[in-house]
Parts: sequence; C-alpha cells; structure tokens
Amino acid sequence: MTKKLFLSGIAGFVVYFLLGWLAYGILFTEDTTGEESLLFIALGCLFYAFIYATIFTRWANITTFTTGLKAGAILGLLYELSWSFFFTSGTIEIFPFIKGILIGVVLTSLMAGVIAYVNGKVS
Repeated sequence: MTKKLFLSGIAGFVVYFLLGWLAYGILFTEDTTGEESLLFIALGCLFYAFIYATIFTRWANITTFTTGLKAGAILGLLYELSWSFFFTSGTIEIFPFIKGILIGVVLTSLMAGVIAYVNGKVS
C-alpha cells in the first residue's frame, strides 16, 4: 500500500507540475512579478498530488485511468470552485473565474487519471 501511495503520488506530481507549466507557462500566460518560487510551486503540486494518491489508494481504491479521470473531475471542480470563490471575492471578473476553473479541472482530472492508473499497475 505504501509503495502504491508513493509511486502514484510521484507520478501525479510529475504530471501536474508539467501540465501546470504547459498551461500557465506557455498556453495561458499572465503578467506576473517574475518572483514566483519554483520550489513552492513544486511543493504545492507535490502535496496536491499526494492528497489524491491518498484518497485513491487508502479509501476509494480507484485503479483505472477512466475512474481516476472522473473522480478527479468531480473533486477538482469542487476544489476549484471553492478556491475561485475565495480568490475572486474582492474583484469578480467572470472570464478569469471560469477560465481558472476549467484549467484547474482539466489539469486535476488528468493528474488523477494518472494516479489511478499507477495505482492499478503497482501491486
């Protein structure tokens, strides 16, 4: 069980980090201060992936890419809605709000699918 958790968490981290770089660094760039810490971004991705790995491995026994994708979409949507409502509470702009939710759900779904796939392959 620990091996599954570790390997699926690391796989999810790699996928989430690279997809985040692709989405936010290449496809949907925004003006930033340039002072973002890559270490903190990586740690955020790591712990986020391990949340899903823990849920899928220890409690839900999700072991296929498709079921992981579906569970990731549901959990990702709930998380993104929660985060987006908090984040945009002061300045409500509908397009960035919806764009952020959609990107987050897609990235989380793919990450969760990979985590579930690794769970199914590791014995």
